[in-house]
Amino acid sequence: MATSWDNRFAQRTQRMKGSVIRELLKFTEEPDVISFAGGMPAPDAFPIKEFTAACNHILTEQGEMALQYGSTDGYYPLREMIMHQSSRYGIEITPENILITSGSQQGLDLLGKIFINPGDRIVVENPTYVGALQAWNAYGAEFIPVPFDEEGMITSELEKTLRSSPKFIYVLPNFQNPTGVTLSFERRLQLIELSEKYGVPVIEDDPYGQLRFEGEHQPSIVVLDSQTRAQEHCYSGNVIYLGTFSKTLSPGIRLAWVIAPTEVIHKLINAKQGTDLHTPTFNQMIAYEVGKDGFINEHVKFIRNIYRERRNVMLDTLTEHMPEEVRWTHPQGGLFLWLTLPECINSRALLEEALKFKVAFVPGDSFYAQGGHHNTMRLNFSNPTPEMINEGIGRLAKAIKQFIVQSKKN
Repeated sequence: MATSWDNRFAQRTQRMKGSVIRELLKFTEEPDVISFAGGMPAPDAFPIKEFTAACNHILTEQGEMALQYGSTDGYYPLREMIMHQSSRYGIEITPENILITSGSQQGLDLLGKIFINPGDRIVVENPTYVGALQAWNAYGAEFIPVPFDEEGMITSELEKTLRSSPKFIYVLPNFQNPTGVTLSFERRLQLIELSEKYGVPVIEDDPYGQLRFEGEHQPSIVVLDSQTRAQEHCYSGNVIYLGTFSKTLSPGIRLAWVIAPTEVIHKLINAKQGTDLHTPTFNQMIAYEVGKDGFINEHVKFIRNIYRERRNVMLDTLTEHMPEEVRWTHPQGGLFLWLTLPECINSRALLEEALKFKVAFVPGDSFYAQGGHHNTMRLNFSNPTPEMINEGIGRLAKAIKQFIVQSKKN
């Protein structure tokens, strides 16, 4: 008798939802569609020459080690490199405070696995990264969204949510995904003060922090938090920090890291052992070989120049083509900007129309923990070339104008 699989799935699978972004990426495979949907880096910024040399060197000199199992916490020289890199930004840690993960998404999943019980409340920005919502939904999290404006999470609205004893606060302070907005310095300080006052930890997700190409650098929350307490040869604080090589080297190698107090790292190691044993040894050794002599710092400058140009082209083209009812953010770095459309436009319905014009984007409602905000969308400027941005924004503007005309008729 054939198995009825629906009756055998765990209850948690009922909370699992597919990613609208992953679904939309299939359109990037169609050569005539200009896609602003994915959060993909520019492929012409990938350091292919350096990766080729590193692969040849590792396989020639350390091939047996590179192709073998490794420790769960990660390749020690790579963790040392991350430690030294972090110290440049004021994060004083040891390698024991670092866990290498298979992308930041795994880091989010592992944090959910060790922290979240069904019904636990998680404070998030509104909107926030859809991948975090997707990861933590499976563990039964209940989300408390905090209002958001051009300076990031409105921390004056945060205190009342902390009185309900949430498990943690999740923020993307730099060039946030999806809006491209950066959390202001004053709000970073207030976030730390409230975290300390109520004893609620902060998870700082920072994939884009190095990609600032305009304005002044803002110290990370983990740095500001550490400055408020005396550190005694080991990191201890209210902030867990996530970093990644996906935006500075390559997303394909799936390498990221978590910085946390050692007791948290130990729990994460236990959780990771049951997931994948360890992050691929070969990938870690390649990343170390490429980055060990400061290459990443120089390469990031090259990436910033590319993204600055593409951001500028998108802003200029939006100004040129979009109807006056449309508003957008002005990101100082990162990969994204955010459009707010007239209330009469549902961005999911607009997407169907835009695809007829051979242009794609991500509808904004996916980034809201409690839905709504149907008149918003996310655009990626890092992946398409300036020529594609010019053409694609022109197509999108035509779709929006046509949609506005139709809605007024109805």
